[in-house]
Amino acid sequence: MTENSTRAKALVNDFSMVVATVNGSGSQTSNLALVRALFRMGIPVSGKNLFPSNIQGLPTWYTIRASGDGHTARRESVEILVAMNVTTFTEDHAGISEGGACFYADHLPKPQARAGIVYYPMPIKDLVKEVSPPKDLKEYVANMAYVGIVSEMLGIDLEAVRGALMTHFHDREKPVELNMGMIRLAAEWAKQNLEKQDPYRVEADNKTKGKILIEGNTAGALGAIYGGVSFASWYPITPASSFADAVRQYLPQLRKENGKNTYAVIQAEDELSAIGMAIGAGWAGARSMTSTSGPGISLMAEFVGLAFFAEIPIVIWDVQRMGPSTGLPTRTSQGDVMFVRYLGHGDTKNVILLPGSVAECFEFGWRAFDVAERLQSPVFVLSDLDLGMNLWMSDPFDYPDEPMDRGKVLTAEQLEEIGEFARYRDVDGDGIAYRTLPGNEHPLAPWFVRGTGHNEHAEYSERPDDWERNMERLMRKADSARDLIPAPVLSGSGEARVGLIYYGSTESAVREACDRLTEQLELDTLRLRAVPFNSDVKQFIEDHEVLCVLEMNTDGQMHKLLQLEVPERATRLRSLTQNNGLPLTARWIAESLVDLVGG
Repeated sequence: MTENSTRAKALVNDFSMVVATVNGSGSQTSNLALVRALFRMGIPVSGKNLFPSNIQGLPTWYTIRASGDGHTARRESVEILVAMNVTTFTEDHAGISEGGACFYADHLPKPQARAGIVYYPMPIKDLVKEVSPPKDLKEYVANMAYVGIVSEMLGIDLEAVRGALMTHFHDREKPVELNMGMIRLAAEWAKQNLEKQDPYRVEADNKTKGKILIEGNTAGALGAIYGGVSFASWYPITPASSFADAVRQYLPQLRKENGKNTYAVIQAEDELSAIGMAIGAGWAGARSMTSTSGPGISLMAEFVGLAFFAEIPIVIWDVQRMGPSTGLPTRTSQGDVMFVRYLGHGDTKNVILLPGSVAECFEFGWRAFDVAERLQSPVFVLSDLDLGMNLWMSDPFDYPDEPMDRGKVLTAEQLEEIGEFARYRDVDGDGIAYRTLPGNEHPLAPWFVRGTGHNEHAEYSERPDDWERNMERLMRKADSARDLIPAPVLSGSGEARVGLIYYGSTESAVREACDRLTEQLELDTLRLRAVPFNSDVKQFIEDHEVLCVLEMNTDGQMHKLLQLEVPERATRLRSLTQNNGLPLTARWIAESLVDLVGG
């Protein structure tokens, strides 16, 4: 590989690269090797997988963004294309930004050259023949050819690639060396045969020192384990299955006592059964949870209403995807907000936690149990596919620094002391009654769980005054939740005319957009972390002349919830939405804000 005048104009650690392949071809291993290698070199990086909902054969795209400034949101521009899929090659080629580079495999037709684009052919077939891998691994090893060529042309350290593969294959030398054989051969071929003509390259940095690279689903699962989960039931569904997989992977390592498991994980026959089991375990005193996505939530509606009305603590992770119906199972969205908030017929109001990073996925993984047991109610954690299934950089997670909050649970000794117990009586004025758990042998302890009308002693009742008294208490409890859930995060001077309200995985794109808007639009931001809203949210709305509510759904669901909360300020709130299945970009947010509210 030779140097030329582009060296002076080099763009270091700043590009977006798309690898276009077909689903089921084994390219995920190759793509993760590149992401993890860049991370090992100290370069801030993110990887986003855009894959079809079938098992094999349809197009898939993997985007790798390197950013010396530490930005991790999706970027609309594509500077580097690695083309391995003939079906999408024409469209993929047309999407390369001017000044970009196109690596294309030898089974693709030679592209019609575009001005300003550099082309690098890749002799994948010849390289595979030279390595001669086992027949059943041929397709997988072939993908490593583009890893070697791209690494050589960008300057990615091959030892960092090897370390990435060691991570992927859990330190098993044999598969690592098989793949590295192809990578080294391809890199040497590129060195001897390709001339560097594009401006993009990487240089080792130290900006990832002390950080980790992890998916949101894994982070949430680890948080649940450290939060004391002892029962998890689930049914497979994209994009939540990897959450349950991570729970099953790490529980055996972290939750044994005297060599025995202290937990149960059950794959149910459907989502209805999964939440039914979880509610039973929550009633019995276990820290109980399930994980699913939108279609699974639909099936859980009746049982969620039971848990709300019978006041049984349970945690439900909803890793959101595109709906309605089956929708786009492998695309991201924030479309379940209104549905989950009021899930259940009648006057049901559910608590929602809204993690905006993998660190918060971990934190809310354990904190959700504290909130659920304090409130004796279902608690939903709304993540999404982008946050849940993609790799994100993060500082290491903090071990929970608070003791578990089991809520208002009476022991036999306490029952003996007070001499009276009514399961649904509001003793403290916060709407939250006291409960007992099965196994409490005091004669006052038993109570009958029911989803029908009841009085404060848990006795069946159809009396209007009993019903109204109970519902008034439940609504008081819903108000008490405001002070028990994570507070929003405010940024800015506090004196800007425009306020931006947002939540969830849009965090990275919003932060980058704010950097872009520094000189164009003064902006205060408020990131919601939970519903219902506390006084900080109302004050933020009161303090700003114009407010935009940003979200990834079509109807502006959080916008509507906020309008219901502060109807006297409803006209100040403007809805800003995009819902195409892709994560938001900083450019779209910045341009849309300027268009909506002016510079």
